[in-house]
Amino acid sequence: MRLTFKSLAAAWALTLLAPSALWAQSALKLKVGVEGAYPPFSEAKAGGKVEGFDIDIANALCEQMKAQCSFVQLDFDALIPALTAKKIDAIIASMSITEERLKQIDFSDKYYHTPTRLVIKTGSAITPTPDGLKGKKLGVQRGTTHDKFVSVTFAQSDIQRYANQEDSFKDLAAGKLDAVLVDTVNASWGFFKTPAGKGFSFAGQVYLDPKFFGYGAGVGVRKADAELRAKFNEAIAAIRKDGTYKKINDKYFDFDIYGGAPIPIPRK
Repeated sequence: MRLTFKSLAAAWALTLLAPSALWAQSALKLKVGVEGAYPPFSEAKAGGKVEGFDIDIANALCEQMKAQCSFVQLDFDALIPALTAKKIDAIIASMSITEERLKQIDFSDKYYHTPTRLVIKTGSAITPTPDGLKGKKLGVQRGTTHDKFVSVTFAQSDIQRYANQEDSFKDLAAGKLDAVLVDTVNASWGFFKTPAGKGFSFAGQVYLDPKFFGYGAGVGVRKADAELRAKFNEAIAAIRKDGTYKKINDKYFDFDIYGGAPIPIPRK
């Protein structure tokens, strides 16, 4: 076969494409792991559609990155295994950036940060402390930072672990639990606004210890995908700057869920 000088030049240019350029082409299609059982952040609707703050943020980030993203709904504790097994490319599921998780995967900068509290029946005689909940049934979502925290701080409680937060709220309302440890927004926006949540309230102190609760919620990526992490960081900064983040924030909350200046992530 004969090749013109122009054809040869084009072929030679293709061989010189940097790995990052090739990666950038493939990164236009991303499988994003989401949960779907953590309103108002993610909630599965009829027909299998998932909606919520996390989903809107994910769509905004993908649009900013000019990436074609598809969502893969999984139980929370299946997200990291799916990421490391390359079944998904990123996690956007209110996953807190913790030192323990950083041993397995990497994260973008935070895209929000909220505190954690106990929820108990209003007027309950239970003291909302580790001593007060000794021997009491305490609900928590399995595989979360809350799970790790109660395992240490409330070790003398009868800890009941759930695949999703909604099931723990159902058992709390049914009287099968004495308390639930939960993100404050998840309880105030979701559970407290439902008929089942009437008569329940926050109790005890606010928990923000980064040893357990990390550095805010970030986008999870594989450790090898530093370029993808950088792209998410750029996209988070861009939607914060151009007002997109505020529009999404105000759709769900009457305060800035971003939570102040980011705490530096202790990457090694």
